[in-house]
Amino acid sequence: MAEAGAEPLRSRMAVNRERQRELYGAPLGDRVRRLTSALGISQSRLARTLGISPAMLSQLVSARRVKIGDPAVLARLLLLDKRCHVVRTPPETRAVDALLAEVAQARWQWNEPRVPAQRGRREPLAGTAAAALRGIAEPARLAAAAAALGPGFPELAEVLRQAASRPGA
Repeated sequence: MAEAGAEPLRSRMAVNRERQRELYGAPLGDRVRRLTSALGISQSRLARTLGISPAMLSQLVSARRVKIGDPAVLARLLLLDKRCHVVRTPPETRAVDALLAEVAQARWQWNEPRVPAQRGRREPLAGTAAAALRGIAEPARLAAAAAALGPGFPELAEVLRQAASRPGA
């Protein structure tokens, strides 16, 4: 008798997986398994990094739910997915920790950056590259750029992190 109720649930989950494929390009279970495998982390750790509860991530992975409701969580997932496509061998634990910390701290802006007019039009600043970057972008955008560039261009990512961490310096 328990099997009688299982078929509608399986059918609904199959529909949900297809909807996820339409929304995200692949079922979220596939994406999450690829990330946890590439990074050698648990699904719970991935959830903490993304800023979503482990229970909610589990429901998304199993297709009991279809959509990621928080745009920042989706942006972090996509960033991590993009960054893991370049990972060919299991990365060192320190590299994984640094990547997850960077992604977890990234703050996302979905609209045009709100840069004060005088700041956006300012002449390039003398001094360091970090100071020049602070003159043209908000700290959140600098942090997001650092997260995106980290594995391929660590030295540039470091300058971006410095600029993001000291906005008034």
